[in-house]
Parts: sequence; structure tokens; C-alpha cells
Amino acid sequence: MRPEGGGGLADEVSRRHLLSSETVYRGRIWDVVQDRFEYSTDQEPLVRDYIDHPGAVAVVVLDDDGRVLLLNQYRHPVGMTLWEIPAGLLDVDGEPPVDAAARELAEEADLTAATWHVLADMFNSPGSSSEAIRIFLARGPAEVPHGQRHARTDEEADMEIRWVPLAEAVDAVLAGRIHNPSAVAGILACRAASSGDFAALRPADAPWEAHPKLRANDPTAAAAPPSGS
Repeated sequence: MRPEGGGGLADEVSRRHLLSSETVYRGRIWDVVQDRFEYSTDQEPLVRDYIDHPGAVAVVVLDDDGRVLLLNQYRHPVGMTLWEIPAGLLDVDGEPPVDAAARELAEEADLTAATWHVLADMFNSPGSSSEAIRIFLARGPAEVPHGQRHARTDEEADMEIRWVPLAEAVDAVLAGRIHNPSAVAGILACRAASSGDFAALRPADAPWEAHPKLRANDPTAAAAPPSGS
């Protein structure tokens, strides 16, 4: 599998023979899996533990004035409030990624958008997690009617919402003042894409074959573990 696009530079699925796979920890949102696999035929099998993650989507919202939408949310593992873009898990079975992104945008920012494109795809931490993130660019924002808005709770209940000029957001990233990975990648990708008037962006429903859970029918995907593992 080679991702679509121009040029020859592309990540590829690399097949390894999976000998066993075991869930060693079950969490509320994601699990920890231990895989034993054959890396090459001339060495002993390797064992790796990683977070089995459903994947996520994120949205850079750009308005007609060239401003991006940022949310300020508390993140307990790092003990900080972070400036982020709207995002959420792919935790609804069968939901297309762009629909999940639109749902998260409505829930977190009370917004819809007129046009959608894929801005970037990334793995959040590929050495320790299977989490794949698709970042969308949404333009033509409009407010969700008050009677249809989502009730935000927990860390989302007191989020500050701010519209920031794209250039200012880029400066904040380069100065090390923004740390959320999807915000960093999304803001910089948006700035890069804007130089070509966004003409090179993929459609919102572009295939996402790099996502580990969306390549089940890919003949180059890793072999299934033996039954009973």
C-alpha cells in the first residue's frame, strides 16, 4: 500500500509475521497489547507492548478573515492547559472520519462548516501507540443553533474558545508556546497549504489506508495471530 499523492516519498505498510497477540491491560478508552512477532528470519522473535488505540480526528477551522479556532483545555497527564484544535476519538463503529470530525466540531465549538478537506494524516506516537490521527481543514464556519448545542462536561465544561490569526498561531507554534501535536501539525500544514490556495488538499472522504484499523482488507497487512492467542 502506497498513500496517494505526487512524488515518491511515502510511508509503507511493512509486513511482519505475527506469532501471538495478547491484551495485557484493559482500560476505559484504550488497551495495552503485547505482540510477539518475527522481525526477520535470522533473529529471535521480538516482543513489543503498545497502546491499542481506535484513532482520532482533529479539525483546523479557518474563517473568512484568515483566523483559526483554538480551544484551551486542561490535560491531566501533563498538568497543563493546552491550546488545541477541536478533536475526538473514532469511537463510533462505522462512522466515516469526516462525520466524526463534524460531530466533534459541533460538540466542542458549537460550529458547522461548509467545506471540508483532508489537511494531514499522522501517527501520534508510533513507537508506543497505534493511534492514527486525520486532521481536516474546515472552512465556512457557522454556529449551531442554541437549542441544538451539546452540553459540555468535565474538562470540556470550562474550555476557552478563541479565534486567532493563522500567522499568530504559526508564531506560537514556532516559539514553543503550543504543544498539542494535532494543533502543531494542523496549524503548520494549514499555513503550508494556504500558499497554494489549498488546491493540493485531498477531498474529505479520501482513503485512509495508513490507519491500522482501516486496512483490514489490505493484502500487505500483518498476518493474523494463531487462533487462541
